[in-house]
Amino acid sequence: MELLTGKVAIVTGGTRGIGRAIVETFAAHGAKVMFTGTSQVSPEMQECLTALGADCRFVQADASSAADAERVAAACVEAFGRIDILVNNAGITRDGLLMRMSETQWDEVLNVDLKSVFNYTKAVQATMLRQRAGSIISLSSVSGIGGNAGQANYAAAKAGVIGFTKSMAKELGSRNIRCNAIAPGLIATDMTRKLSDDAREAIMRTIALRRIGTPQEVAQTALFLASDLSAYVTGQVLVCDGGM
Repeated sequence: MELLTGKVAIVTGGTRGIGRAIVETFAAHGAKVMFTGTSQVSPEMQECLTALGADCRFVQADASSAADAERVAAACVEAFGRIDILVNNAGITRDGLLMRMSETQWDEVLNVDLKSVFNYTKAVQATMLRQRAGSIISLSSVSGIGGNAGQANYAAAKAGVIGFTKSMAKELGSRNIRCNAIAPGLIATDMTRKLSDDAREAIMRTIALRRIGTPQEVAQTALFLASDLSAYVTGQVLVCDGGM
C-alpha cells in the first residue's frame, strides 16, 4: 500500500543517514521528492532511487541559507506544481563542554539545526496556505527534551525545534497544515558512529529495547506523520528512542 501517492515532498539533508532513509521511504510510497544536501548523492542511493522508479530530484543547498531555501521551494513548485510535505532534517553536531565551546561552534549548530527549520518552513508556507493542506515534519532529538552534557548547542537547537513546531501548529492549523516533530534517540548514523564503544554501551543500557535504532525506523515515523494516517495529529513530538 502506497501511502503518499500523488504527494510532493521536500527533504533537507537527504543524502545520508536519516534523511536518505526518509527520501527512499517516501519514494517507495509513491511520493515525488526534492531533496537537498551539501554533498552529492552517492551511487548507492542513486541506484536505489532508480530501482524504485521514483521521481526524486537532488538540489545542492545550504540549509542555513534563507536564499537557498526559497530557491529549493520555487524549484519544487516549478517541477511538481505543489508542496505537500516538508521534512526539516538537516543537522550537524559540534559537541564539546561549554567551557571549551567556541562561538563558531555554537553558531554553526544553531544555524544548521534550528535556523534551517525557520528557513524552509517560511519558504513553503505560502504554497501550503494556498493549497489549504500540508504536513511539516521537523527532526528534533531526545537531547532537545532532556538535555545532554557536552551538547549545549545541539540540545538548545533541538529544543528550539520543538518550540517552533508547536507554535507553527497553532499558526497554521486553521489552514489544515499540520506541524509535528520527531525526537530520535540513539540511531545508527554517521553522527553516532563517532561515539566510543564504551559510550555506546553505556547508552544502550538506558534503552528499554537494548539496541540502537535504524534510520529506517525513524523514516517510518516520518511516513506516518506525512501520510493521512496522522490526519488529526499536529503540534506533537513523537519520540522514537526504543524506550530510552
